Amino acid sequence: MKITEETVRYVAHLSRIELSEEEIREFTYQLDAILKYMDQLKEVKTSHLEPTSHAIGMKPLLREDKVEGSFSQEESVMNAPERKGPFFKVPPVIEV
Repeated sequence: MKITEETVRYVAHLSRIELSEEEIREFTYQLDAILKYMDQLKEVKTSHLEPTSHAIGMKPLLREDKVEGSFSQEESVMNAPERKGPFFKVPPVIEV
């Protein structure tokens, strides 16, 4: 057994979590089962497999990068609540 009840009590104490004796036994069993499963996974030979970031193939979701028309400066500020010449007028951020 990799995880003991004493370890569970110690971690619960560090986490400031109160656990009943039944919860301590239950968590000990569950955490030990997780670690045993991790040991099983370590035994799987994966050296012949290529690393992947996803289990299934992924296509890029981005559109193709191409040059297109844009708004003129006048069109950009046409609906601005306030403007100063060809710019948006905004409240000052730093007060003098």
